[in-house]
Amino acid sequence: MEFLRNFPCFSLILTMCASIVSSGMNGKWARRLNIVVIVAVGLLSSAALYLTVTTNQCYVYKMGRFPAPWGNEIRFGVLETLMALFFSIIMLLSVLGGRKHLFEELDPFKENLYYVLVNLLMSSLLALIYTNDLFTAYVFVEINTISACGLIMIRESGHTLEAATRYMIMSLIGSGLLLFGLCILYGITGHLLMSNIKEQVALLVATDQYHIPLVVAIVFIVVGLAVKSALFPFHSWLPDSYGYSTASSAAILSSLVSKGYIFLLIKVFYRVIGFEIITESKILNVLFVFGLCGMIFGSLSAIKENDIRRMIAFSSVAQIGYIYMGFGLRTEAGIIASVFHIFSHAASKSMLFISAVGLTDVSGKSKKFLDLTGAGYRNVIAGITFTVGALSMVGVPLFPGFISKILFARAGVSVPLNRMLPTLICLAVSTILNTVYFMKTVLRIYTPVKTDYINIKWKENLCCGIVCIFFIILNIALGMYSEPIVELISRGIAMFA
Repeated sequence: MEFLRNFPCFSLILTMCASIVSSGMNGKWARRLNIVVIVAVGLLSSAALYLTVTTNQCYVYKMGRFPAPWGNEIRFGVLETLMALFFSIIMLLSVLGGRKHLFEELDPFKENLYYVLVNLLMSSLLALIYTNDLFTAYVFVEINTISACGLIMIRESGHTLEAATRYMIMSLIGSGLLLFGLCILYGITGHLLMSNIKEQVALLVATDQYHIPLVVAIVFIVVGLAVKSALFPFHSWLPDSYGYSTASSAAILSSLVSKGYIFLLIKVFYRVIGFEIITESKILNVLFVFGLCGMIFGSLSAIKENDIRRMIAFSSVAQIGYIYMGFGLRTEAGIIASVFHIFSHAASKSMLFISAVGLTDVSGKSKKFLDLTGAGYRNVIAGITFTVGALSMVGVPLFPGFISKILFARAGVSVPLNRMLPTLICLAVSTILNTVYFMKTVLRIYTPVKTDYINIKWKENLCCGIVCIFFIILNIALGMYSEPIVELISRGIAMFA
């Protein structure tokens, strides 16, 4: 049992080493290594989750055995290991689901580079989940940014180069704000380890020292991570980045990258500053307002779109708004709802992008809604998968999106009236708007029409079909067995605090 404490560190080292080794391989072997590594990370995360659940405690792994403040630490509990396991599942399904299109859209000589970037991205996500050191977190934030930008622009079309440039500009603004905040925090506390910073921050607040620098540091860190996770109105880079990248890249970027930054933000709330101090700083009020605006304006932008992938991308703006709205409720119930929505959104949004590409394949490669008419009949499995994802996003019972909205509503009714009313009203309006653009798309792909487009049969894209089935199973499992997952999230949050 004691040996299992090493597994999070093994996961990090494995993904980083795989990215180095993949650079010297051809595309075929790099792809195989990537799949093996993701599966291995999933198994290691499962074992670490078993350890934390059975012992009901968190663990600290000291890198190099050096104590603070010189050493670096990995800290993991129920929530970290659960998130790492879920990320590895989504990463595996996203990579496999878009494999066929990767061959068509990518220069064969760059295939190994693609998997180098995927491995780097996976290592950065694991580091953001596990690290107990703020400077290490910042380093892997930058690795995450570079690898995500590479995944966008690797197709080298005009759209992707423009999208990657926008993404890099916005991400660097967010990174700069984050770095400023970390520098101020280090200057007033003298520590980089999260647990040490929290102790020092509590002392500063108790003695009323460095109040203004502390508030400025909190604002810079929170706004920096909000920019990087595409919170409204900092989302301008998102539609093109998701809409024009490869199928696997769109699924990975939409479901995982922004969630890694959000998870780091939750760690800042609980393990760096302290949730009570964060609440007193009033920054959550700002996140609450922007979250509500994102829920509405993201959905309105999705309704106006005539491109299925950009429509799904704008939907992500709305769903990220849900997460930040949950933060703004300033309660543990709101945080739990937001964390569950990370799972719900990641599982549903990745399957929507993978299935959307399957629908465009049988529509002359067109992403326009008019050309997608009847696509659900021409590619049956993609049509079913898209419908399941759409029903989850709308909030139909049996699917995780319904559980998310129930959790948000339950959290909303437990707060004062000035937050309860905007929360419930925006939840209702956003649900109606979600129904408009998702059900409009489902009706479109199931409207019979006579065309010359070629139908795709099951055997013609077996791998993608199997991935779609696994996505459907994953979403139904999240919806039907949400109670134990919510319980694990609650236990993980308690360990954070």
